[in-house]
Amino acid sequence: MGLEELPLISVLVLHGPNLNLLGKREPEIYGSVTLDAINRLLAEEAQKLQAKTSPLQSNHEGVLVDAIQAAHGEHQGILINAGAYTHTSVAIRDAITAVNIPTVEVHLSNIYQRETFRHHSYIAAVAIGQISGFGANSYRLGLQALVDYLRQ
Repeated sequence: MGLEELPLISVLVLHGPNLNLLGKREPEIYGSVTLDAINRLLAEEAQKLQAKTSPLQSNHEGVLVDAIQAAHGEHQGILINAGAYTHTSVAIRDAITAVNIPTVEVHLSNIYQRETFRHHSYIAAVAIGQISGFGANSYRLGLQALVDYLRQ
């Protein structure tokens, strides 16, 4: 089946707390790329992959949980950078488990080279994979991996 014959895959892209400050916040850790630029990068990559992305950023855990629950029946995959909620949110983990939608966890920085409390992810165990440490490219790589997984 050629790429032109593939069905469109819809991916919910979730950005957690403080990611709205990308480009300003700790550029030595997170780089200078803005969240808008990451969303544009993902939209362009999705088009190449015959997919579409629906991005949402929130600093509020409940908003992210609501979005995950609403994804059931709307999206085939979830790409998530839960930010600090990665290390604290059983609620986000439970929502991902409940909807049973293939999910890829991404992080701009390598969380395993940072503070010890960042080494644990509640999401990793319920995700199909995790990509970290490649800056904005972590998102692109995560989207590629997710779409490839969904096409198999």
